[in-house]
Amino acid sequence: MTEGDEQHDAVVGSKLLKDDERWNDVTPIYHSDAENAVVPIAASEEFKDAFAYFRAIVQKDERSERALQLTTHCAELNSANYTVWQYRRNILQSLGSDLHQELKYCAAIIEDNPKNYQVWHHRRVLVEWTKDPSKEIDFTDGILRDDSKNYHAWQHRQWVVEHFKLWGEAELDYSARLLEEDQRNNSAWNYRYFIISNTTGFKGDILEREINATLALIAKAPHNESSWNYLSGILLDAGQSASQQVVEFCESLYSDKKRRSPYLLSFMVDTLSEKIDKGNDAKDNVERAVKLLDELQQIDPMRRKYWLYQKRSIENAVQSKIGA
Repeated sequence: MTEGDEQHDAVVGSKLLKDDERWNDVTPIYHSDAENAVVPIAASEEFKDAFAYFRAIVQKDERSERALQLTTHCAELNSANYTVWQYRRNILQSLGSDLHQELKYCAAIIEDNPKNYQVWHHRRVLVEWTKDPSKEIDFTDGILRDDSKNYHAWQHRQWVVEHFKLWGEAELDYSARLLEEDQRNNSAWNYRYFIISNTTGFKGDILEREINATLALIAKAPHNESSWNYLSGILLDAGQSASQQVVEFCESLYSDKKRRSPYLLSFMVDTLSEKIDKGNDAKDNVERAVKLLDELQQIDPMRRKYWLYQKRSIENAVQSKIGA
């Protein structure tokens, strides 16, 4: 039996609060307009009863053990209710409750509701209050093992690392492990970018390491958009153009029709466009970019109009220079 179960039993037992003499001193507040609502919300008798008493204790600002137990009951009925969690925090502070026990309770709720924003926010506040992030890395790892793309877990992990300055090789190793398991995990790519951009930055040996590692993963799955986005992003962050190594890698992929992808062609177009924008608008660069954009219209028909726009933009830019 969890702490939440114990609190639930303590506050409601097996009957409604309106039938519990321990709550006789509280006048419940029911929704007066519920019956006349255009689209009435279906709710159980237990739900109506619990929240009627919850409204009453909020109105009188009661901060007691039974009020805390009532918030447990209400959270069980609707764990996404912001007011329930906010008022629970008010009570915890007033009572001087054991926040580490509350973190255990919060963990149990998150495990049952891993994508509930309100509960994750509650956990963040608790960690801020305790100033103890020692369990958060392992906790988020456990959640991400079940769902490696859980946005709330990633957001919490980023906050913990940034707030408590937990930058380090361990977090880079963590992202690398996840990418080895699933290189299409866009969240892991984003996390890796987050760690590096907030520590060493993408320069020198770091940039070279990241380029090499990314090219290796692209070679395994050339149709994976996430890795191409990462490659473009780190080059942009570093203010670098694609190196000869990267250009040759792209040409090697392009030579094999089975390994061509819209992401490869788009990256090649961006590289050529950058050269053209910098004045290197040699005929072969323009012709190659136009050819690639024509091909993109065929292999990526969903964005055909965008690729046509890109083609016309390059052609118009070159024409304007000739006219000038």
